[in-house]
Amino acid sequence: MSDIIFSVFPNENFVDLGLYQFGKEQCEPAHSFGPASRNHFLFHYVISGTGTLMADDLKGVTHTYQIRSGQGFMIFPKQINTYVADAELPWEYVWLEFDGLRAKEIIEIAGLSPENPVYHAHSKDLREKMMQEMLYIAEHSDESPFHLIGHLYLFIDYLSRSAASMKLSNSGKLKDFYIKEALNYIEQNFQNDISVEGIAAFCGLNRSYFGRIFKDTIGKSPQEFLMNYRMVKAAELLKLTHLPISDIGNAVGYPNQLHFSRAFKHIYGISPREWRNKNRMA
Repeated sequence: MSDIIFSVFPNENFVDLGLYQFGKEQCEPAHSFGPASRNHFLFHYVISGTGTLMADDLKGVTHTYQIRSGQGFMIFPKQINTYVADAELPWEYVWLEFDGLRAKEIIEIAGLSPENPVYHAHSKDLREKMMQEMLYIAEHSDESPFHLIGHLYLFIDYLSRSAASMKLSNSGKLKDFYIKEALNYIEQNFQNDISVEGIAAFCGLNRSYFGRIFKDTIGKSPQEFLMNYRMVKAAELLKLTHLPISDIGNAVGYPNQLHFSRAFKHIYGISPREWRNKNRMA
């Protein structure tokens, strides 16, 4: 017997993003739904198992997709679709049906379309957080509408950040968002042992793609920018304080004084000590 949790959202008076129904189901082997269409966007995330989606594209041509745990699929308004649980390893999924003035924009940011309905995450951490928000909504139908809408926004955030496609990320809005996130992260953590891989992971992007959009926007690679930023901070400390050079190096993320001196000379052309002697405030 299927384990089903299903609820209809009690309030539709949310304009930007509205929730219509939500649920969770452990399907029986070969259990199917459809052919059918929906009036709103319907997103399924596969917790375990596998299954098949058959969905029409914008031209009415039916495509078949094999979908497994860790992936998901979006069903679009008025789109004819059928989905079937695997006969050997039937899927368990959680779903949310939503719509609103911002829904189409968000789904485009996530790189999902009738021609590309399958969700693939670039970040495992963000994917897990997205799933937890979906499960929370599905399992807390007794909470107030405002409470559930709050969790819908968190789901949308994790969906868009974890699945944003390479193509769509080249658009100004999303690229600027990622760069702003990266710069804020560097500003708050430059003194720590951070890496380009860590910054990319914080933004939910793979390293090579992050490096490309960063250099396209800033004009420097992430490594170059991070070194420059740290050395500017080091120069401020050299000029304004009497801290030992080793302490200053440590304060800007270089616990090894030799590495710090080399990095500083690479940027300013002279050693930290020489720079201090020339620029120290009286």
